[in-house]
Amino acid sequence: MTLLDQPAGSPASVWPPDAHGPRRDPAPLLPDPEPLRILGTPAADKLDPELLRDLYRRLVLGRRYNQQATTLTKQGRLAVYPASTGQEACQVAAAAVLREDDWLFPSYRDTLAVVARGVRPVEALTLLRGNAHHGWDPKAHRTAPLSTPLATQAPHAVGLAHAARLRGDDIVALTTVGDGGTSEGDFHEALNFAGVLNAPVVFLVQNNGYAISVPLSKQSAAPTLAHKAVGYGIPGRLVDGNDAAAVYTVLAEAVAHARSGRGPVLVEAVTYRLEAHTNADDATRYRTPDEVEAWQQRDPLAVLERHLRDHDLIDDAGIAAAAQAAEELAAEMRAEFHAEPQLDPMSLFTHVYAEPTPQLREQADLLAAELAAEADAR
Repeated sequence: MTLLDQPAGSPASVWPPDAHGPRRDPAPLLPDPEPLRILGTPAADKLDPELLRDLYRRLVLGRRYNQQATTLTKQGRLAVYPASTGQEACQVAAAAVLREDDWLFPSYRDTLAVVARGVRPVEALTLLRGNAHHGWDPKAHRTAPLSTPLATQAPHAVGLAHAARLRGDDIVALTTVGDGGTSEGDFHEALNFAGVLNAPVVFLVQNNGYAISVPLSKQSAAPTLAHKAVGYGIPGRLVDGNDAAAVYTVLAEAVAHARSGRGPVLVEAVTYRLEAHTNADDATRYRTPDEVEAWQQRDPLAVLERHLRDHDLIDDAGIAAAAQAAEELAAEMRAEFHAEPQLDPMSLFTHVYAEPTPQLREQADLLAAELAAEADAR
């Protein structure tokens, strides 16, 4: 007989008191069996109509932003672009629930969330343009640099949130991670630290079904990714990532939970990446047109617009105004990316170390000499 075979209450199955720390009831931490949906349910009638219209405007801007960034990539203005088309509800809701003094820790696919935090698109896309490591002032926008290594931003979010708590600041850090990122060690370390430290941080997992070409079924056997929270003593929430109202509601509750001192929350938003992983990816090699078409029927923008129209919460003028604002954003992006950037090669050595090492100074001197010689030769 193994330990698992023994009847409940037998000596081997009784938790030794105070032997390894507290034993917690996992029930309050478990996510609901199905992702939370609000649009199309009676709960939608309780939401502020202006909130829904605001989310709609943000989605329209987000969709046009993705379209324009993709076009810029085809024109050679961007080196690479990982579109968040189909995931815009997660992106705009993540930005909308944060206070101005809260912090966002994004991954490389989350430039829309960065723009929604007030960063200019040309700055948000600097890394993906290939001009510099980073394009905006993190402190001014309370938004960390894009993270291209998977999930490495998650421990940073925990560290900042814990430091803020020690200082008595009631700010919250929200970090976005893809489903592939949940398989990385940094993700697990971040959850463990967050749970132990009771850090005011929210983990938003955008489960779009694929880690590049690897389907979720081949990287996780968990019932849901939200269930992973339980092992770290953290509540897990499961939400329909294509329902903007539901994502906003769940994230707002998670942020309030963290801000109140009750600790971290892991939210899994079930969504779908309608475009390829990046412009360098051929998604037809690992998913079918029928699968994509089925998810297009659940397009977050179309779902919200249909709800607003069906409930007479928006008219043609409101839709036209949102579209006009989106076109103005696209025009701004085209104008800014048409201009050639003014780059300083010496900036490569800035912010590498607080005190440059001898090797770094030597490399900087070498580059400075090469640039001077090049200038003299002109």
